Amino acid sequence: MTASAAEIQARTLAGYADASRLRQVHDRDWVLDQVTGEPRVLLDLGSGIGQLLGAALDRFPSLEKAVGLERSPHRIAEAAGRLRAYGPRVALHESDLTAPEPLPHRPDVVTMTSVLHWLYPHEQRVLKWTHDHLAPDGVFLLTTYHPARDAHGLGGEDDIVRTVLEARHADVPGLFTAAGILPIATRTRTFDELEPLLEGYFRIEGVLDRDAVVTVESAAQYEHFHAATFGDYYSRLVEPAERAGFFRAVGEAAWRRQAETGHVSHMTVRLWRLAPA
Repeated sequence: MTASAAEIQARTLAGYADASRLRQVHDRDWVLDQVTGEPRVLLDLGSGIGQLLGAALDRFPSLEKAVGLERSPHRIAEAAGRLRAYGPRVALHESDLTAPEPLPHRPDVVTMTSVLHWLYPHEQRVLKWTHDHLAPDGVFLLTTYHPARDAHGLGGEDDIVRTVLEARHADVPGLFTAAGILPIATRTRTFDELEPLLEGYFRIEGVLDRDAVVTVESAAQYEHFHAATFGDYYSRLVEPAERAGFFRAVGEAAWRRQAETGHVSHMTVRLWRLAPA
């Protein structure tokens, strides 16, 4: 059986440059607006295809090194091509952020945008690592997404997926549990849970909140956004033969929701400005 375009995209996390326009591009500019002075070294945790690194290099001529840590070899390869023109000012490392290896860099700025929930429940590992690597007068700029969640811990993208799965399964929360897949909204800690976790390693200098609203131009656009952003995380809830239809149904569910409410989703995003404790 030939895999669909969305299935291939989900396996390789391809197409994120287009998908990120729906959400991540706003985080990138918002975060970089908080960088002050003339940073010499910037480190992006979960650097993806290198969009934030490229924007930082363009914005801050003082940067001698822009460093990216990313788990996906496909995204590392795409980032390398995207950033090739910057030459030795760029260093990319394939790394699992739940167990990152030591680096020789002492960054003035560390960024992490919409990644922390993927590290649940071991976020403290990367927080400690960041604390140990950050320059004494450096800043850690962290964004966290906070979808509303129900009693089963489902919310945000989980709701779109639930809409698709309810056509075949009476107990969708039970399906998540049986598959050993945590809803994304469960992975995302609340503000009250995050604050003491962060304060174990950092001093909170300030927070900014905004409402992230996702709208799309078609069902197909959301289908590819889901595949590029979440990969095969949710599609594992259905049998292999059903996965092409699953991705298509996710796009259709999102498009119907937008027709009904004017948007696919909205949630609070918090930008934390953190300094070493």
